[in-house]
Amino acid sequence: MKQLLLITRRELAAYFQSIWGWSVLASILVVDGLLYNAFAIGGSAKYSTEVLQQFFYFSFGTTVVAGILLTMGLIARERQTGTLVLLDASPLSDWQIVGGKFLSALTFISMLTLATLYMPALIFVNGKVSVGHIAAGYLGLLLVGATTVAIGTFASTLTESQLVAGVVASIISVLLLITWLLARISPPPFDAILSYAAIFNRHFSRTFMQGRIATEDIVYYLSTTFTFLMLSVRWLAARRWT
Repeated sequence: MKQLLLITRRELAAYFQSIWGWSVLASILVVDGLLYNAFAIGGSAKYSTEVLQQFFYFSFGTTVVAGILLTMGLIARERQTGTLVLLDASPLSDWQIVGGKFLSALTFISMLTLATLYMPALIFVNGKVSVGHIAAGYLGLLLVGATTVAIGTFASTLTESQLVAGVVASIISVLLLITWLLARISPPPFDAILSYAAIFNRHFSRTFMQGRIATEDIVYYLSTTFTFLMLSVRWLAARRWT
């Protein structure tokens, strides 16, 4: 556990000490704010609940993008600079390396997500929404962030190119986004499987975005996160012998 936390602190400090970390933080907050003003509270009059739902709708997308941007260099950069060899030679296990890097990116994206709390809070100026709705929506965003970070971590273990890692993570994320469309044209039992894999339509828009929490959705995000972390560890272990 001590080694895991050391890796986490090291990587988290790297985010705050680099231009990239601050650029992602500032860019996502700016885009979130622009989308919120232009579409959520802008235009025609809306109910407060509709404003909040649209905020979570756009925040889902920016969270996915942030997760990809923050993880594309997690391990690819180590391999590119040759420092991964030092980690391989250390007493750290593959789980500790992957877990520490994952936790650092998850901590950063969680801070980024929670930094947007002032946006739904603005609804209280002229309207009223349930605090439970806000809490449920943010729980969903944090789970989405964890899943996207795990996907990005896995993509980063596949190559030494940060750009390629970002492209791979984007492809995986897009595939999980469009599986609900594939489910419509697939025969049983593949339609049910593809429908369940839909990261947004099945597990976010129907529950968290609406202010509801479902055990099925929490299990989906946590299991998907664990799966990609396990794949990251397996791939990293396999690369040691190549």
